[in-house]
Amino acid sequence: MSDSARSSNPSEDISATVESSESAPVKTSGLGLMYGLSAGHGIKHFGQGALLVMIPSIRATLGLGDVAIGGMSSAQSISSGLANIPAGILTDMFRKKIAWILLASMLMVGTGYIIIGVSPVYWALLIGVVIVGFGTSLWHAPAFGTLAARYPERRGFAMAAHLTGAQIGNTTSPLIIGFLLAGTIGSWVVFSGIDWRWLAVIISIPMFMTGFAVIAKFKTAGAESTGDVSLREYFGSAKKLLTNPGVLGMALLGALRGAIHNSFQVFLVIYMREELDYSDTFVGVHVALITMAGIISTPIMGNLSDRIGRRPVISFAMTSMTVLIFLFLQFDSGFAMTALIAILGLFFFSVMPIINAAAMDMIDKGSEGSGTALMFSGGAVIGSLTPIAAGFINQENGFHGVIIFAGIIAAVGAALSLILPMKAKV
Repeated sequence: MSDSARSSNPSEDISATVESSESAPVKTSGLGLMYGLSAGHGIKHFGQGALLVMIPSIRATLGLGDVAIGGMSSAQSISSGLANIPAGILTDMFRKKIAWILLASMLMVGTGYIIIGVSPVYWALLIGVVIVGFGTSLWHAPAFGTLAARYPERRGFAMAAHLTGAQIGNTTSPLIIGFLLAGTIGSWVVFSGIDWRWLAVIISIPMFMTGFAVIAKFKTAGAESTGDVSLREYFGSAKKLLTNPGVLGMALLGALRGAIHNSFQVFLVIYMREELDYSDTFVGVHVALITMAGIISTPIMGNLSDRIGRRPVISFAMTSMTVLIFLFLQFDSGFAMTALIAILGLFFFSVMPIINAAAMDMIDKGSEGSGTALMFSGGAVIGSLTPIAAGFINQENGFHGVIIFAGIIAAVGAALSLILPMKAKV
């Protein structure tokens, strides 16, 4: 069935009307695509959050050290970075096949989790982690790029809504996975718990289901495009992108935010489980707190950035993140630490869609996919190194050393947010 026939069907979730010509204009006033992709993004991030909570159990089963744990995060980051290259190319060259790229993304995440679940040794586990990393990153360029093109006047809000879906997934995942691993919620619910290997295989099921749901419901994603582009046209646009100082600056800023995430959050989980002796359920609750507040703050920040500009929102968030991370040196246990984690959650992930929107403001129409790929590639390059560095620091200086390391990175990002070029609010 043709794209035009599909989009004229009143049962379609996307309110877009595509004329019989491939290059005809499209009416795209509805928000169905935004909410649908946000839901899919949430399920994808449910899988990502699950792996984080399973790390202490994986560590205990396979006898892994701090550097090996950091190596897992680095392997995932490197594969995510590599995935951005084909994701960006495919998104901009085949703009009307976005749903198929998203299907491939979810199939890879599901397959990676099956491999993680059956892996007998560390190196086999890494293969699964790499496939999960590649699959999760394959989602970003087609999804973010399509939303940037579909909703140019509400770009900050659209990207924030998409990340809100991710934060819902990141919030519910540690709560559910932590409970299933521990088998307890206080003294109210008690059972034997589920082994992390079985959980990994079970997690693959919703990943596969989401991929097939996307291809069934959102085949017209990318319908606002005037058509595919040639390889020559693509590389011409990509060359302009790579020489745009504003976009490169936002890629660096996004990379620093990702480095904070990769270095701080992994060893916060290890610290709570091994030093504070928190149960898997309680660790899951704290990991959920990191993203829970962001469910509310992310769309607010996105909408605010559309109104007053990107720079003040980004700078405030990065500065707040710096101060809050250093406060963990003083408040490293008990209720004070719990409250601090919740407050950090207001900014930890919420600033990323605003950084992405700032980059999209400076990208030529038709290059949104490659622009998104560049943003996430920058994060992968720096993010692939920081977890190993944090592993060495945690091994020698403990979690307080990791706090200082992450705080310094956040401070550099806060300073750069004040001077990097951004498009002024018109």
